[in-house]
Amino acid sequence: MMNTIKINDYRAVIAYDPDIEMFRGEFVGLNGGADFYAKDIESLKKEGAISLKVFLEMCQEEGIEPKKEYSGKFNIRVPTSLHADIASAAAANGKSLNQWVVETLDQAAHN
Repeated sequence: MMNTIKINDYRAVIAYDPDIEMFRGEFVGLNGGADFYAKDIESLKKEGAISLKVFLEMCQEEGIEPKKEYSGKFNIRVPTSLHADIASAAAANGKSLNQWVVETLDQAAHN
């Protein structure tokens, strides 16, 4: 289970900071930083909405696209034995290595 919340189609990762006894949220996938703090979930959502609004207003004023663009490509290095296991799993499922990895990552990201 991922520790995330979605505010106005923007996802934020949530972590608990025991030093200040508060939850910290940080929006991901932005062309800049936007974080927020609160002691409970409802307050976290409220503070997140405020932080996001300020960030989006700043982007609009400066002519910056708020969402980071991704190419859809990335390189990953794995141990040779894992590479062999992944290739075998893909073949056993009648899929290309790329197709199997994409489906597996999609499942992991959405669970």
